[in-house]
Amino acid sequence: MKILLLGATGLIGSSILAKLLSAGHSVVAVSRRANVRRQFSQAQWVSLDLRAVDSPQQWLSHLEGVDAVINCAGVLGGSGSDSTDAAHHKGPATLFAACEQAGVKRVVHFSAVGVDRQTPSEFSRSKAEGDAALKATALDWVILRPSVVVGRRAYGGSALFRGLAALPMLPRFEDAGELQIVQLDDVVATAVFFLEPRAPARVELEIVGPRRLTFNEVVAIYRKWLGWRPAQLVDFPDWLIDGMYRLGDFLAWLGWRTPIRSIAKQEMVRGAIGDPAPWTNMTGITPQALEAALMAEPADVREKWFARVYALKPLIFAVTALFWISTALVSFGPGWDIGLGLLYEGGLSGPIVPLAVIAGATSDLIIGVAIAFRRTSKIALVAALVLSFVYLILGTILVPRLWRDPLGPMLKIWSVMVLNVVSLAIVDDR
Repeated sequence: MKILLLGATGLIGSSILAKLLSAGHSVVAVSRRANVRRQFSQAQWVSLDLRAVDSPQQWLSHLEGVDAVINCAGVLGGSGSDSTDAAHHKGPATLFAACEQAGVKRVVHFSAVGVDRQTPSEFSRSKAEGDAALKATALDWVILRPSVVVGRRAYGGSALFRGLAALPMLPRFEDAGELQIVQLDDVVATAVFFLEPRAPARVELEIVGPRRLTFNEVVAIYRKWLGWRPAQLVDFPDWLIDGMYRLGDFLAWLGWRTPIRSIAKQEMVRGAIGDPAPWTNMTGITPQALEAALMAEPADVREKWFARVYALKPLIFAVTALFWISTALVSFGPGWDIGLGLLYEGGLSGPIVPLAVIAGATSDLIIGVAIAFRRTSKIALVAALVLSFVYLILGTILVPRLWRDPLGPMLKIWSVMVLNVVSLAIVDDR
């Protein structure tokens, strides 16, 4: 079969892509991002931003010879409601209309559990509107509504649960609704099932796990899997919890993928539960319990490293960015005379001295701000390493006595450089 797969770089989409290619299918993989193309070079890749799609005609050339469409596109929160609508409703609606024009009948569409019952956020509202747009067509549609999807791959929810499991103390998420965690393998198998010519059509199914769990129970299961003793549950004040979500919103504004933000809180309160019986009866797939799926593949040291680093990553980048910003502010402020004095001591004179201090401080400030923004963080970290070497060389030439300074400014710069290298090593979030 030839299949057009939308959202081919996400957790579900990339897993379905791998399954389809291994089965010998031809896949037109649609995504904004291209960093997995080297892994799946057999696919025909199409770069397409749903925010820029406003007409079915933009899809028609990509639907030539296509037998079925799978839509896995989804964002928990973008740069406003327009971005969410584009990903879940308006963009997919143009694709559904194009399928009718091109004669592509089968469309497997991923929604989210509970959006047909309650829409407390832009995420669930737009998902429900996308479902309605598909149901209004004459296509052989299938709407799959998974709960929180986890798998061996550390991605999204499974990454968050592992990171939280690494914390020795954990807030009581008393307002969070229950979750029926579903395994990625079961979700992929379901999508492939509905590509079969004789598979049922015009059906809506909740893809949920067999057991209802509280948020803290899910984290506890992951902690047990990692071989750690139960975490201490702490009653944090509401203002602190709200502050965490606002901080997540700020990090999202900087471009970082953070699962802890206001829209996630709204979805957590709603929970993610449903009835797996219709799904099992129709497909024959029996959902795996979270504990059984985890214990089938025991955790090793890599899992423990990831969980701990995931929990520390925001702190690592915050410290790295603030270090460079702080050195700039100190150089422009209380350290101004000290900076001038060191350059004069090194034999420099004239107007070049204050200009050199200004140039250094400005460079530090630009690097610090650029590290804070996800889009520019990688190049900024490389620039920080280069500038650190420059400072090291110039300091050795101009003021060699700094190597003997009891506070060790020339020695401590190596620690800063290592922190930059560590940040570069973990900058990727997918």
